[in-house]
Amino acid sequence: MGLFKKKGLDSETMKNGAKLITLARPQSVISEQFRNIRTNISFMNVDKEIKTIAFTSAMASAGKSTVSANVAITMAQAGKKTILIDADLRRPTLHSTFNVSNVQGLTTLLTNKNVDPESVIMASGVENLDILIAGPIPPNPSELLGSKHMLDLIENVKKEYDMVVIDLAPVLDAAETQQLTSSLDGTILVVRQAHSQKAAVKRAVQMLKLTNSPILGYVMNDVGEDGDGGYGYGYGYGYGYGEEDKKGK
Repeated sequence: MGLFKKKGLDSETMKNGAKLITLARPQSVISEQFRNIRTNISFMNVDKEIKTIAFTSAMASAGKSTVSANVAITMAQAGKKTILIDADLRRPTLHSTFNVSNVQGLTTLLTNKNVDPESVIMASGVENLDILIAGPIPPNPSELLGSKHMLDLIENVKKEYDMVVIDLAPVLDAAETQQLTSSLDGTILVVRQAHSQKAAVKRAVQMLKLTNSPILGYVMNDVGEDGDGGYGYGYGYGYGYGEEDKKGK
């Protein structure tokens, strides 16, 4: 569409997977911040049960796969039976993160109803956490994720797990993200400091609202300790990105 300038895509996560800091350094400040995100999500359970959560971003390379994987791990560490689903069928990363083959996965289940989900869902090696990788990249991701079969799959896994965490393609790059988030309990937008354009983030929020997708908040990624946007796994949790922008922050 050419409305927003695309910055260089970061291929590091696709090649080597997301950095699981909550496993490598569980006592670090960054891991504690991921646990804070988990806590904020749990506080939202007061009025409505939240079992299905999507992590997405406005555009690629914002760090959504890293955030979703680490938050899912903290949920599992808290004793919740959790499944992490890679539904970014354009740039999947979960298989690289957990170093498994991407021969079959979500796309296998969506294109072949005779396949038993239990034969595709895998243990992650983390207690209480299972994973469903993307599988072979399809030519029609919008049709697959927008299908009734996908909604039925989510309903079925909800019966087996306390939390269903889904990594979705960026809102502005994939129509299927809007389709799917409208059927989930909540969506969290990952915003990368000094990378995500404010106009793109606002547009992503608008598009999610058009489909009545419940937006729980956002995670600010790559926040330098001195606020200069330097590299670092700093995560903050907030509500209403647009509201802060109105205040001139």
